[in-house]
Amino acid sequence: MRTELISIPTPSHPLDGAYYTPDGPSRGAAMYCHGNQMNFYVCAARFLAPHMTALGYEYLAFNRRGHDSVSTYNSRECVGGAYQTVAEGVEDNELSAKYLAEKGFKHPIVIGHSNGGVLASEHVACHPETRALILLSAHAGGNRLTNPQSARNYTINEKTDEQTKEAEVLIAAGKPRQLMLIPAWWWVISARTFLDRLTNSPDLVENAKRIKCPVLFIRGDQEPKENYPAERFKENCPSPCEVAIIPNCDHFYVGAEERVAKTITDWLVRTIG
Repeated sequence: MRTELISIPTPSHPLDGAYYTPDGPSRGAAMYCHGNQMNFYVCAARFLAPHMTALGYEYLAFNRRGHDSVSTYNSRECVGGAYQTVAEGVEDNELSAKYLAEKGFKHPIVIGHSNGGVLASEHVACHPETRALILLSAHAGGNRLTNPQSARNYTINEKTDEQTKEAEVLIAAGKPRQLMLIPAWWWVISARTFLDRLTNSPDLVENAKRIKCPVLFIRGDQEPKENYPAERFKENCPSPCEVAIIPNCDHFYVGAEERVAKTITDWLVRTIG
């Protein structure tokens, strides 16, 4: 495969990424949506590249504006996952799909890991012409104050009410970008983003009702099905949906990379040739 570093314009900071192309003819394209606080060169964004190009697909792995936690781009302004809103994440997917469309791939395969899977479900629900959707340990999403199954103690814990009040005080004081320390994943987050992620995340299981393309939903056997609801998604999905549980596998697929990749490529061959 060949690898090119690319940049996709947005209304604020560009989306940097890697664009992988097969050595032979292209048969289509896929876009990869990374999880919270991650980026285009870790986890499946990275290890899937040679497998997808081996099948003949061009493969775009890009940073959302919410990549990593806190970073800088071309100034001393702080950027990263601690600051991005759900709306920006949805827009980033739209812009990346437009980038592929301009290359001649109007209906790419969409792959999303964790929160990237939730955002991927929103994108595909709004684009029924999508060729296929692959969800990698996508969480339940939705309003986390009313849906206790949307996250576990690494994102929401017993101090949610206290943290919500802290965020509301900061926003009322005109400090929406003030960082808050939280005791679990993601560790640090801005006041505005904390409240936004609590209430505005797309609902994965509800989105299933709007999906028209074939779906593969992968979950590691070490992940709780209540929080990564592959089975409930399948029940709601009117299109063909296959669930694959990977043995000896955690949320980040450490040591299971080849098994996850083979599950994906075998499914693609069976499903879309």
